[in-house]
Amino acid sequence: MESNRRWALVCGASQGIGRAVAQSLSEQNWNVALLARNESELNRLAQTLKTETYIWVQDLNDHTGLREGAQRLLKKVGAVSALINNSAGPKGGPLLLAEASELENALRTHVMAAHILTQAMAVGMKEQKFGRIINVISTSVKAPIPNLGVSNTIRGAMANWAKTMSLELGPFGITVNNVLPGYTKTDRLMALKSASAERDGVSPQTIEQNWLKTIPGGRFAEPREIAEAVAFLASEKASYISGINLPVDGGRTASL
Repeated sequence: MESNRRWALVCGASQGIGRAVAQSLSEQNWNVALLARNESELNRLAQTLKTETYIWVQDLNDHTGLREGAQRLLKKVGAVSALINNSAGPKGGPLLLAEASELENALRTHVMAAHILTQAMAVGMKEQKFGRIINVISTSVKAPIPNLGVSNTIRGAMANWAKTMSLELGPFGITVNNVLPGYTKTDRLMALKSASAERDGVSPQTIEQNWLKTIPGGRFAEPREIAEAVAFLASEKASYISGINLPVDGGRTASL
């Protein structure tokens, strides 16, 4: 393996957008640390990548394990130059009906886990005077999405956390950005479609057609299309882009 390759840490790498991000970064010559709970899927993914990999089996809700695992990773690879914070969203439903524990768990898995990882990885990024922190969140930070009450709340907190971090870390050559996927062909989308169909008493096909009508592009995204946006923001070419929310949604989001 080439010793001068930079390392990226991709959270939620076992499936969906996280898996596609790992693949895209490897193709862009990054070594990739793969974090998720599903060890077998991580190993399967690692076998397909052309660059060096590091397998990290971890639940983002376990903050003690997260801190300890971060130090093991850094001891092994030296420094991580790109951190991709990505985690499955909480279950859908109106915010008013959500238990306080749902908000707490989502906060732990998203904002707090990202914060812990950033604190650990920023040390090496500062030393290198180079770093990329990219959060895969949601277009709900631009306009809340009906029946995703907990997700809307936590994603908004994540976006403001990221903007604050971009101001603090900018002087060290570290950028912090958010990628906002629209409807994307993932297991998460299928679960939301089924839940919406059950709630509204219609077929999943009806829900899908209704969603497609809201997308000027007329189709759902492939995970790879989200991943390519992440890979660009991780590259040298994106060195003067920081503190932004980048929708990758086929034009669906109504706001600028």
